[in-house]
Amino acid sequence: MSKVGILMGSKSDFDVVKPAVSVLKKFGVETEVRVISAHRTPDEAHEYASTARARGIEVLICAAGKAAHLGGVIAALTTLPVIGLPVKTDMMGGLDSLLSIVQMPSGIPVATVGVNGGENAGLLALQILGVKYPEIEKQLAAYKTAMQDKINADDKALQQLL
Repeated sequence: MSKVGILMGSKSDFDVVKPAVSVLKKFGVETEVRVISAHRTPDEAHEYASTARARGIEVLICAAGKAAHLGGVIAALTTLPVIGLPVKTDMMGGLDSLLSIVQMPSGIPVATVGVNGGENAGLLALQILGVKYPEIEKQLAAYKTAMQDKINADDKALQQLL
């Protein structure tokens, strides 16, 4: 089965990463979760990125705050898809992280979700995997149908109250 590598710049980012891990596990996708810093452990970042494919990793999620270079460094070292997950900060509420991740130079793309958007990072990884794995695509279709059904039920309930 498919495997997603999830990196975070610091252990304190784990609460942001947890929803991604949860949604991936819910869909039966294996995760490999590590703390690797682009600035404090650059050799480990290089080793991780250059060996990810050989370990069966097919998509990478990189959570980081402030300068938030982790996703860009990893994307520069691999051809695997990288999803940047900006972490909320005290200074700018995560805008600094978001802009750092989204403003990558030409040739080094990093797909980016919203600040603290762990669930969306996991879902985007699933959509990428769904291109290759029909069983994941089918589960995603059912997931989206269930979301629509809930919204429709909520709307119907609200209309009855009015």
